[in-house]
Amino acid sequence: MDRITILIADDSAPFRDGMRAMLRREADLALVGEATTGPEAVRMAASLQPDVVLMDLHMPAGNGIDATRKIVAQAPHIRVLVLTMFEDDDSVFAALQAGARGYLLKGADKAEIVRAIRAVHSGEAIFGPAIAQRLMGYFTALRRPASAQPPFPELTDREREILSLIARGRTNQEIADELVVSLKTVRNHVSNIFAKLQVADRAQAMDAARRAGLGT
Repeated sequence: MDRITILIADDSAPFRDGMRAMLRREADLALVGEATTGPEAVRMAASLQPDVVLMDLHMPAGNGIDATRKIVAQAPHIRVLVLTMFEDDDSVFAALQAGARGYLLKGADKAEIVRAIRAVHSGEAIFGPAIAQRLMGYFTALRRPASAQPPFPELTDREREILSLIARGRTNQEIADELVVSLKTVRNHVSNIFAKLQVADRAQAMDAARRAGLGT
């Protein structure tokens, strides 16, 4: 039976000890090396050519993102599975952009890690439940249509409000009374509206506003 060779890249001795013990129990998984820094992980990946690298994101002398990018660039057949404590969006997407094929949190149970190793080795992309939920939320937000832009975006909110009242047939004085502002203020707004909409008079402004759905 062909065995899946694994390189651990993590500076935590207790974590490496736990992973080493776990891998010994799996007949098809073989640990071939352990790196404790990013540059060391890159060098060992180049020399050992493991099938899968278990990569932490936070290591001294170079982070896991940079190490992942370099490993994948020099040996695209090597699958990188991130195992880390970081679950923020920036870390997740940076790891994926660097070429990681999976992303699990260190709190994942041993069976989940073993399944993930086998899955990324076979070409699948694997994410823990919390990470998958984040990805789903992100792509759902991308698919959601942007909120409709209000008509006449060149107008201010106040000018749009006054234009709506013009479309309803209000006079300048009636608008001033309704908005509790001076008649001069309303006239200034109306003048600005005419200039921005490039209309000559109140009738043209009213027609443009009604065609845009204002004043209905």
